[in-house]
Amino acid sequence: MKRPLTILALTASIALAAAACGTTNADAVRDDGSVNLSEVTLVVGDQKGGSEALLGAAGELEDVEYDIEFKPFTSGPPLLDAVSSNAVNIGGVGNTPPLFAINESKDLKVVQGSEQSAEGDAIVVPKDSDLRSVEDLKGKKVAVAKGSSANFNLLAQLAASGLGWDDIEPVFVQPAEGLAAFKGGHVDAWAIWDPFTSQAELDVDAHVLSSGKGLVNGLVFQVASDAALEDDATRAAIEDYLARIARAQVWTNENPDVWAKRWAEDTGLPVEVTERAISRRSFTPIAVPDAVESEQEMWDAFAEQGQVDGDPDLTDYFVDTFDAAVLEAARQ
Repeated sequence: MKRPLTILALTASIALAAAACGTTNADAVRDDGSVNLSEVTLVVGDQKGGSEALLGAAGELEDVEYDIEFKPFTSGPPLLDAVSSNAVNIGGVGNTPPLFAINESKDLKVVQGSEQSAEGDAIVVPKDSDLRSVEDLKGKKVAVAKGSSANFNLLAQLAASGLGWDDIEPVFVQPAEGLAAFKGGHVDAWAIWDPFTSQAELDVDAHVLSSGKGLVNGLVFQVASDAALEDDATRAAIEDYLARIARAQVWTNENPDVWAKRWAEDTGLPVEVTERAISRRSFTPIAVPDAVESEQEMWDAFAEQGQVDGDPDLTDYFVDTFDAAVLEAARQ
């Protein structure tokens, strides 16, 4: 969480540079068409305190037949840039990055989805701020990561308050930059997600102006590259990986204390921060097509504000290929 931005940006650049050769596992397919998973490497885009920490805490990184190589990213949009180019095969993001990737015609598919509360998706203001409602944001500087789940939450909050994108001065920054700008008083508000919301509340006594609870869908997704899905060996590893993600997500609902400690260890955040973040959400794996209706509503809202264009068929990008395996794993 506190790693220098330059290092994180460099990591993302290296991952993207690797796209020239991509990542495939063609040699792992036997002559009879079966897959030797022991010869497969699955490259996973991750965010701090994300999939690697989750799987590790739930014991889902044990007894894996294939190798998993995790690559860190600052947020969903740069992660999906790497997915699209197959610099990474798959990665976890929030509800908004896939829409911006679709808008840019990126070569990827949403292959797993889970619902969680959007209470931790919030707009926060400094403790001594005189801003008391979303309406008060008119003419103010608001930090937000472009194309992130916070981007849509901010848009939805503004719309619900009778404001539009042009009524504020958005400051597009990644989370670490946003935290610095917020602490330094360079912005009037910050649209963000947990654990950053909890960090702002506990570290600098930030006040939650509004949350996405009851307003935004709170969905999180696993997104795979088209190239990875077309590679038989990588596809087989992805199916197993998604089942592990689903089991781990359900596990967090039943073991919040253990998960909070592991999340804190992975991010360097105080456990009080991760405990608060976890108290505001629980995972429910869903069938991917069930996400399309609310994601379409999000698309329409972005289109109205001129942030996306075109009229894609989202069902082409939200696929049910792995739903049977994922939902069965969640039931286990």
